[in-house]
Parts: sequence; C-alpha cells; structure tokens
Amino acid sequence: MKFPTLDRQKEIYLNGFAGTMPTVPISIGALEEVARQKMSPQAYAYIAGGTGHESTSRANRHAFEKYKIIPRMLRDVSVRDISVELFGQKLSSPLLLCPIGVLEMVHPQADLAVGKATASLNVPFIFSNQASKPMEEVAAAMGNNPRWFQLYWSKSNELVKNFVERAEKCGCSAIVVTLDATVLGWRTRDLELAYLPFLEGKGIAQYTTDPVFQKLMNESEPTAKRRITMQSIQGLMEMVRNYPGGNFFSKLKSGRPVKAVQKFVSIYSNPALTWGDLKFLKEVTRLPVLLKGILHPDDARKAIDHGMDGIIVSNHGGRQVDGSISTLEALPAITETVKERIPVLMDSGIRGGADIFKALALGAKAVCLGRPYVYGLTIAGEQGVKEVLQNTLTDFELTMALAGCRNISEITRNTLAD
Repeated sequence: MKFPTLDRQKEIYLNGFAGTMPTVPISIGALEEVARQKMSPQAYAYIAGGTGHESTSRANRHAFEKYKIIPRMLRDVSVRDISVELFGQKLSSPLLLCPIGVLEMVHPQADLAVGKATASLNVPFIFSNQASKPMEEVAAAMGNNPRWFQLYWSKSNELVKNFVERAEKCGCSAIVVTLDATVLGWRTRDLELAYLPFLEGKGIAQYTTDPVFQKLMNESEPTAKRRITMQSIQGLMEMVRNYPGGNFFSKLKSGRPVKAVQKFVSIYSNPALTWGDLKFLKEVTRLPVLLKGILHPDDARKAIDHGMDGIIVSNHGGRQVDGSISTLEALPAITETVKERIPVLMDSGIRGGADIFKALALGAKAVCLGRPYVYGLTIAGEQGVKEVLQNTLTDFELTMALAGCRNISEITRNTLAD
C-alpha cells in the first residue's frame, strides 16, 4: 500500500477551507495536552510518566537536537518510496507501533481500535503482552495486515510457550522480547498516586484468556491481610468487571478475578533470566525473535551470538532507568557493531518525521512510535490513532523529500551534521 502523502496534506488544508479542523492536534505538544485533559490523572501518569527525575525521558528528546539534517537540492524527488523490508516482508514505511499496555485506561476499544487504525494504513502493530484485548480479537479485526507480539518472559516457561504459540496462530510475524522490565522501575508519577492498574485487573487480557494461565491460577498464592476500605472495595469491583465472561456476581463468587490478579503479580516477569534462556525461545518458535531494550554494543554482539534475529534499541521510553543513555545516543555504536547482520530498530523519543529521518540516518532499519498514538487513541479512538499515523508518515516523507532523498537507502549518515 502506497501512503498518499500529499493527499493528506491537501486534505487538512481543504477541510480547513470548508471549516473542518483535524480530529486531533497536529503538534505533539497540543496533542499531548488535549489528551491529558481527557485522561484520568492515573492514566496520564502511567502513559506519560518516566522514572525518578525523568531525566531519561528528557534525554530521549534532547538527543535528537544534537543532529542536524543537511538538505540537498535539485535531486528530483517527485517520486518517492518510503517502503522497507523486514524479515522478508515488505512494509509500506519504516514505522511500527510500540507495544503499550493497559490501553483501556484511555479508551474502551483499547488495542482493538489501534489494530484497526494500523491495518487501514498497513503499519505493523506490536501487540502488547499487557494488552486490554486478547491478541486473537485484535488480529481478527486486522485481516492480513502485519502484526508482531511483545513477550514479557514470565516465571512460567509453559506460559511463555503458549503465548508464543498463540501469537503464531493469530498471524504475528515476529516475537519481540522486552528485556528491560524484569522488575518495575521507580515510576515516580505512579507512586505519587499509589496506583498500579494491574491490581484492578486491567492490562491482563492476554493472561485471563490463556488456558495455561487459567491452570496456573489454581495454584495457591500467599495473601497478605489488607484493611477493608471503600477504595479497596471499589478496586475489587473493578477487578471483577475486568475479568472476562459471566455476570458480575458469578465472577465475584468464583473468586477467579482475585486469583488472576494474584497470579499475574507473582509471575508476570522473571528477573532471573540470562542469555542462556534465549535458547528455549528459539526452540519453541520459528518466528524471528527480536530483543527489545538493548543499549550497549556488547549486548548487541551477544544477541547475534545467541542467534537472535533483530534488536530494538530502547530504554522503555524512559520508564525503567533514570539517568540512562538515550536511545539515539546508543544507536550509532550498536549499528556499527551489528554491521547489518541483523536489523536494528529503535524506539523511545520518536515524535515526528525528522526524528524518524535522523534515526534511519544513524543506522536504524525502522522505528517504533509510542506515546503519540496513545494520545490520538485517547482523543478520538481509532480515527485519532489513524490521524496521528497519517500525520507522522506525511511529516517523514516530506522531510525525506526536502532533504533530497528519494527512498530510504538514500538516508545515510552523510545526510546529518553533528
């Protein structure tokens, strides 16, 4: 599918001439502010927040200012091609959507709306392990359009295996293993509100619809005595409402919603993981496996040595280690180490077309967009996500053309100054 860039730009102007403004703001600052006004304080803290003093979140953005694009003239950019190939699949652009969990906090259609929007533009959606809608439901709404699956490696290898098998069956074409969240970072905004959505049964749809997890729920979990308050009763009601199937009272009587949250909290991540564990994953899937969270060249080298198929340079959007190196700062050394033996992607800090251009110039094969599409989802559901993607892709293609590049291969290190 060829994205009609200039048509999008014309559409905005012509609609404006007729008195119709865009559904979502064009500038990232206005987009975030309008979304913030529609979100609950808890949702905004979870989506927008970082760890500690949030220096990593700021660094992710500041790093892009170091590099300047050097436009070249008279290159005949009348015909442009922004398509890329990843793992034998031709994609219409170098843009994918990051996995972001608990989207029900901002819109009732959650991942389903995102999947439909990405399918309409042939942009790959990386399903979140912490989704609000099960992967099968979202995949069914996307037809044959591309999707990947993000895996948080739990303490149960049986559950890991079943998640991967489900991803294969619903048409995912790659597995993305998130490495940088084996424990939660010190997320200051969430802690200030003393709020974790998973305790209300939000963001665990992949688990509650999984037969292996349902079996694991039968195992007893130690329970701490809690003081009963109106707040805890409301939390219990949310937990029951968010559990699939049945009516409210039958679910409450079964105790399964509480067991689901208890089991999830106890096994969702595995801080004991090592490089040797990756062999298990390669044995249970034939899909390409990418490691998300790589920031050091030595780890990139180890990924290749352990047979991984790709890398995503990421610091979890600044949500794990305060004071971490930014992803754009980490990217050049990693791409130099990898030397195109496997694809290198990048996320954390992408906010517009120039950011995509700079990441590609520094060696990324593609980039992943995160918070902006959630802001679009918050404001206008599926249409909001679609317009954010259209705007981002239009911005990128026009930046590429104005820099004198006709296709992705012409975006090289020589197009930047630092």
